[in-house]
Amino acid sequence: MKYYPIDNFLFIKNRKNFITQMKSNSLAVFNSNDIYPISADSTMPFEQHRDIFYLSGVDQEESVLVLFPDCPKKKHREILFLKETNEHIAVWEGEKLTKEKAFETSGIKTVFWLQDMEKIMFEIMTQCDTVYINTNEHYRASVETETREDRFTKWLKDKYPAHNVAKSNPILQRLRSVKDQIEIDLIQQACNITEKGFRRVLNFVKPNVWEYNIEAEFMHEFLNNRSKGFAYTSIIASGNNANVLHYLENNQQCKTGDLILMDVGAEYANYSSDMTRTIPVSGRFTDRQKAVYNAVLRVKNEASKLLIPETVWADYHVEVGKLMTSELLGLGLLDKADVQNENKDLPAYKKYFMHGTSHHMGLDTHDYGILTEPMQANMVFTVEPGIYIPEEGFGIRLEDDVVIQTQGEPFNLMKNIPIEIEEIEDLMN
Repeated sequence: MKYYPIDNFLFIKNRKNFITQMKSNSLAVFNSNDIYPISADSTMPFEQHRDIFYLSGVDQEESVLVLFPDCPKKKHREILFLKETNEHIAVWEGEKLTKEKAFETSGIKTVFWLQDMEKIMFEIMTQCDTVYINTNEHYRASVETETREDRFTKWLKDKYPAHNVAKSNPILQRLRSVKDQIEIDLIQQACNITEKGFRRVLNFVKPNVWEYNIEAEFMHEFLNNRSKGFAYTSIIASGNNANVLHYLENNQQCKTGDLILMDVGAEYANYSSDMTRTIPVSGRFTDRQKAVYNAVLRVKNEASKLLIPETVWADYHVEVGKLMTSELLGLGLLDKADVQNENKDLPAYKKYFMHGTSHHMGLDTHDYGILTEPMQANMVFTVEPGIYIPEEGFGIRLEDDVVIQTQGEPFNLMKNIPIEIEEIEDLMN
């Protein structure tokens, strides 16, 4: 792994928090992700399933975590099953976790090789009444591929049909949405790497560069700072491309007078950052671009203040809609008649600002969190309003990542990343 070792106190604490939510005499199982094939013998880079990483720190394929806090045998209350490593594997595939290294990483003392799993599972399954399976219930999830977790669940339910089944995901949704300070520090590190990339880009951009050139500058800086790269597929959208919300081609030339909307973020230790900045290709904003930019910035700043404990996500977005409506009226993009006659299910402001303002962030860029429950301290959210004007040939979005505090305004993890017009223009010139 490129990142520095993480204190296993985090994973020990995460397991304890999960175990307190389990039913009596129950067992929970968590699988790593597959390595997905491309074609022939090519594969995609491995990405660990965030749940097993959250609970163990293990960042390796073919890994299984079992939690059975009421097990009669104390050594079976926490078990890691790992792909066996040896000198041959080390030569061909690189170093894998030894049992000793797995303990250092996770704090779990009992580590077996995968070939022993069925035998040990039979023993402990005869001792428990309920088994927790790990399904993906994120509100944005749309998974068509059968995962390693899915296959394991089918095998488990077929082999042990008399057991009660419970769901891990609701527990993890709540636990993962509230961050430990170690996690916040890791997200801060991802944000710091993103800042380095952005400052590099400010010195690089000029008329006639290509969007992919900018993408490459970010990647250069990210890799040089122990990141695997982008936390999500980057958006480098110049001119009217910014009005395509999920523009991913990044293959157009940046023209004099255009703006470039850059939605990028580095990952660090599997934790995400998520930043959006909009900058002028020529190093100077026009008066109209400045007016729209500052309107978006005001909405972002005011929306951030609403992210406090007990705020409800749906109510928050209604309030942000009011802020945006006021700014769009000031810009002449809406008039009073538009607002008075609006459809309450599709407010007038949605013509120019059609997406949400905030989402949970952490191990996943769109992280776990139950949106119908009030916000809590130490949740991490993005704040990302935008105004998109195809008829004027540009769109502007600004985005920071913030941590909800016990009292007062949230802490901005991106407070050092330039965002004011004057600073951006100074740095570009």
